[in-house]
Amino acid sequence: MKLNIMTPTGLFETEDVEKIVAEGKKGSFCILPRHIDYVATIVPGILSYSLPGNKEVFLAVDEGVLVKKGSEVMISVRSAVKGPELGGLKKAVVERFEELDEREKKARAILARLEADFAKRFLELK
Repeated sequence: MKLNIMTPTGLFETEDVEKIVAEGKKGSFCILPRHIDYVATIVPGILSYSLPGNKEVFLAVDEGVLVKKGSEVMISVRSAVKGPELGGLKKAVVERFEELDEREKKARAILARLEADFAKRFLELK
């Protein structure tokens, strides 16, 4: 199967895979090459897929949609983090959240300055 994983910023990953395991709203499910065409929502969690030679790859993904049509599987998620192995994935996710948290703090500080400047200029109009 051809797996394409997309995020809002573009194509995250493209691989030839033998098996995909993802988590939906009703639990985890597995997609194999002869699986019928399928559409499912994905919840935040671990997505794994097997490469030829039984090498397994793990991703932490945010919510999204999985579509299987023929031999192609397209997954669209808000965010994805790839780790070297399952144990390293936790570290990669923690680093990503810390980075996002720092960006959010900076954005909130800028927004607070803009709001204060707006209020100051509004009061000057009176």
